[in-house]
Order: sequence, then C-alpha cells, then structure tokens
Amino acid sequence: MPTNRQILLKSRPTGAPSTANFELVETAAPAPGDGEVLLKTLFLSLDPYMRGRMNDGPSYAAPAEVGKPMVGGTVSVVAASRHRGFAEGDVVSSYVGWQDYAVSNGAGVAKLDPNVVKPLSLALGLLGMPGMTAYAGLMEIGQPRPGETVAVSAASGAVGSVVGQLAKLKGCHAIGIAGGPEKCKYVVETLGFDACIDHKADNLRERLAAAAPKGIDVYFENVGGATQRALWPLLNNFSRVAVCGMIAAYNEPAGQPGPDLRSVLVKRMTVRGFIVTELWPKYPQAHRELAGWYHEGKIKYREDVVEGLERAPEAFLGLLQGKNFGKLVVKVA
Repeated sequence: MPTNRQILLKSRPTGAPSTANFELVETAAPAPGDGEVLLKTLFLSLDPYMRGRMNDGPSYAAPAEVGKPMVGGTVSVVAASRHRGFAEGDVVSSYVGWQDYAVSNGAGVAKLDPNVVKPLSLALGLLGMPGMTAYAGLMEIGQPRPGETVAVSAASGAVGSVVGQLAKLKGCHAIGIAGGPEKCKYVVETLGFDACIDHKADNLRERLAAAAPKGIDVYFENVGGATQRALWPLLNNFSRVAVCGMIAAYNEPAGQPGPDLRSVLVKRMTVRGFIVTELWPKYPQAHRELAGWYHEGKIKYREDVVEGLERAPEAFLGLLQGKNFGKLVVKVA
C-alpha cells in the first residue's frame, strides 16, 4: 500500500497557533472494506474556521481531535472502491482532512462534474463552501436591493470577493475592505468593486465615510476588530449585518468587545450570525448560478495555491495573518 502522510493536531494552542501545534506522520494507506472507498486527496482547503476547531470548547461544531488529522474539505479521486455508488477514478468532494488517503463509507462524499467544476479546486472555493457562504449570507440575510450600499471586509478573500461581485450583479454600490494596496487594487480593478479601503492605512473611518456618502445598508462581516468599530457608525437605519466570521478575534482567548447595541436599537438594525450549513438548502441554486456567472465571466475568482501537504501548517498560519491572496488551497497530488 502507498504511504499516507497525515498532519495531526498535536496540541491545542493558547493564543496564536504555531507549527508546534501540528505533527507530520507517515503510515500505510488504509484499505477499503465492504461498502467503502479509498480516497486520494488532490486538493485540501484551508479556511479561517479551522482555528476555532483547534479549541476545546462549545461551538457550532465539535473540536478537532488531538492526535487525529486536522479537519478540512478536500477534492479527492476514488483510488479503490468497494462501494456500489462510486467507481475507481471518480472525482469527488469530501471532508477527509489533512492527509493523502482516507477510507470513507460515502457519507458526505459527492461526485463532481469536471465539465462544470473546472478547475477542480473550485469545489473548495467558488463552487463550494466559501461561494455558498457568500451567496447565502448576502442573499438571505443581507437581502441587497438595487441602489443600496454593500460593504464587505476581507474583500479579496474567498468569501468577500464573491460577496462584492454578487452585490454588483444586484445593482448595488460595493465597498470592499482589504489589507494593503495590492489587494485593494485587485478588488477594484479586477473584481469591479466601486471602492476598496485599506484597513492597514490611517483614518479608516474617514476613508470609509468618503466611500459611502449615503451610509451603508448591508455589511458582510468577516473580520471584526478595528474594522468593525470603524464601520459600525456608518450603518444606516434598517441596515442588515451578516456575521460570517471574526478572524481578528480568533486568537484572543477572551474575545473582543462587541458593537454598540444601542445603535442596533436606535437604527433598528438586523444583525444575524450564520453558519453556512444552516442555509444548505440554497446550495443547488447557488451552485447553478455561481457556475453560470463564472463561466460567463461575470464573476472572477482567484486562488492562492500552495504545493505540498507538508506546507499546510505554515500556509494556514499565514492565512490567519492575512498573508494569502485569494482562496487558499493546498495542491496535495
């Protein structure tokens, strides 16, 4: 049997994680039993939510287990099958984590159509969880209307880049917030946002106010922290806030102060946190529309591809620091 490299969660971090929290081990690849398939990982998705799964505390999902492969979405090929629903060579989306090979009974494994999902890594980005997060969060919670102003943090990332483009397709004024001039230039010139504000520069609130002279009607929150504090006073009456992520607070054991709740009352705002799986019934519609817009050139999508499973920990730590540019994917095989 081939060698199976696995990157295990070695220990739980306190504060910012480090490479010491991970361990690379090698074992023999497992063999599938009756009703099972052997999956060979082609691509591994790295996402901010994984930081929360490293903790051992109550959350919307069970924590990753110490001594087991880190959790994560994958694109895999069926290397061997003893399952009637899958044949050797099928390409599938799965959730087998940070390893070369895994055995599955087929639960949570879905076949991919290479004629639609091309490149295949799109199943981990635009046509997977991040794209669905952007679509469902904006459409269901943000409910953008033509002429409104939509703002999104982490605008050059896997989710934020799609949110702003969808807002433009819905006839809205789209404002992105990103880290650094290069990312802001990409957000405006390539993705077509109306403006992008560099959160690393001075006078963040003043520059946001200048980009949104009519205020902000929809805010798609991916970051929290200083960005949230600067933007919050600009939210209009009856604005809608979709809280997707709070990456600025993920390494803070005690969290960060929340927004001013008096403003929520006075402005009659709607603020809702969401987990994408709750909105999964929208997936077929989201997948169909996102795939169509992508192949028509109406939505652009950028990937940041890292070569080699062994580089996953370093790349993940960089993701938490904003070093990636686009959807972060590890090319495993």
